[in-house]
Amino acid sequence: MAKFPPFVEELGKRDKEFYDAVTKVIEIATKPGAVDEKTKVFICLALDAYIGSERGVMVLANRARELGATEEELKEVLRIPYYVAGSRPLITANNAFPKKE
Repeated sequence: MAKFPPFVEELGKRDKEFYDAVTKVIEIATKPGAVDEKTKVFICLALDAYIGSERGVMVLANRARELGATEEELKEVLRIPYYVAGSRPLITANNAFPKKE
């Protein structure tokens, strides 16, 4: 999975030393291991959706499809960022109402 995003490639033009460090981390994080490549792409997809990276979501969804992901799998993966981020306002809003025992 170690094809580097365009913003990382841009870094390589400015700061080769830091680029080498960043790409090493990417390679370590994405190399084959206990977690398969499609699952790693799903994790990155959910994280990019969480941070609002529209381009990242498009690229990663397409990569997941190349790895055999179905539209149903993508839908399920993309529910996770909402569950994590979207539920925070619901949880906090409950504090507006006193708990009745």
